[in-house]
Amino acid sequence: MKDEAPKVRYDESRRRSVSDILERQNRGWGSGAKTLANIDRLRRGALAVVTGQQVVLFGGPLFSIFKALTAVKLAERATAEGVETVPIFWLATEDHDLAEVNHVSLLSEAGMPQMVATDSHSVTDAPVGEVQLGPEIVPVLDRVASLLGESEVTNSLRESYTPGQTLGTGFARLFARLFQDWGVILLDPSDPELHQVAAPIFKSAIERSSEIDEALLVRNKELEAAGYHQQVKVTPATTLLFGVREGARTAIRRKNGSFMVGTEPIAGDELARAVAAHPENFNPNVLLRPVIQDYLLPTLTYTGGSAEVAYFAQVGVVYERLLGRVTPVLPRFSATLVEPKPQRILERYRLTLSDLFHGPEKVRERIAAQSMPADLKQTFEDAKTSLDKSMNAIRESLTRLDPTLTDAAVNASAKMHYQLTQLEARAARAESLRNDVISRHADALSSALFPNKVLQEREIAGVSFLARYGTGLLNDLYQMIHADCNDHQIVEMQ
Repeated sequence: MKDEAPKVRYDESRRRSVSDILERQNRGWGSGAKTLANIDRLRRGALAVVTGQQVVLFGGPLFSIFKALTAVKLAERATAEGVETVPIFWLATEDHDLAEVNHVSLLSEAGMPQMVATDSHSVTDAPVGEVQLGPEIVPVLDRVASLLGESEVTNSLRESYTPGQTLGTGFARLFARLFQDWGVILLDPSDPELHQVAAPIFKSAIERSSEIDEALLVRNKELEAAGYHQQVKVTPATTLLFGVREGARTAIRRKNGSFMVGTEPIAGDELARAVAAHPENFNPNVLLRPVIQDYLLPTLTYTGGSAEVAYFAQVGVVYERLLGRVTPVLPRFSATLVEPKPQRILERYRLTLSDLFHGPEKVRERIAAQSMPADLKQTFEDAKTSLDKSMNAIRESLTRLDPTLTDAAVNASAKMHYQLTQLEARAARAESLRNDVISRHADALSSALFPNKVLQEREIAGVSFLARYGTGLLNDLYQMIHADCNDHQIVEMQ
């Protein structure tokens, strides 16, 4: 961080403009005194550790909280090392995939995920930050309270997600409350004033679209040659901007030396003038968004998940051409929270978290194998021991007789072991079908710790755990974040 700090170039007039906008935004969402103090630090020259997330209903999955806490940790570490730094959370309000953000899974009292969703009022392909909540959000919040119980966090949800708010402002108001003592600065990039500040980058993205597209195509070939894949599909017609027409995002493509905004043709110089005059009518795509972010902010580093880290391998060429510097990216904190009930089941059947990654059916087999009648289980163990002893003796004799037969003996032993293991698995499945408790335990484990075959942090809402354990959980998690540890962690809840 000390090495990177001198490389950050940030115009002072831009710093003042962005700081003023951030103060207006955060005051409007009810951010705390520490956040406002951090905005003042930014205004006076601080750099930023930035993270961000889609504005998913009710704050989104658990990793949204992990991201915010990681940004705080990195900013405080940089400051301690002499690089004045503040944490900033970028609200991805300009995405238009409503189906990804209008629902979330909450844990019921029994620990099972329950999806809740809300209807909304918007035009097709509208930026999700503009999707307005109506009266239908009230019964959704009632259901949330029935799942989570009454708590400080439930009250914060009711105060944040009220009719008339948007998915963007609801998320911002909630995080302003959750992180009021942490100094997290929230940023909504859909603000027209921020678009005015970012207008030079929008304009350059159009004027240099051919050059940027060519660089992206070359980079994609390099990634594929190295055994990776494109995070974002790029073609010779690609540009990095969307136009906003009648409230909906419309792709802008290059065609025969000109451009198409949807089905409307427009000359390049005319499009560049339109972007410069009315930047609020344009949005960045996923490859330009981080560049816009780091033009608007004096970003020391970005912290995100594995997919976001992978984006930087592709988007780096856009950074080089438009900003002259690729922002360093660091992994965020990643963890699974294991509550007491799942922990007891894991211990009872001598399972680990990684055992769950093979899917619910395999978990049932593992639990059933532990639950098989003792005599049958011992019989299988005796058979394996006897097989090993017999095959070792045969292999040694064959080796003395003809060394070329040794491999055949090893292969034969492996095949017999495989068949014996398969037979044991079938017995375990039979036990699972016979024993209803096994199925319940397997389902409970998978649902709580590896729901829908993805990591818990990507599926279960963070507010589920905050409602259950209180906002003091934020401090407990913060203490577990170590910037030099990138491994997935297991947190045993008490």
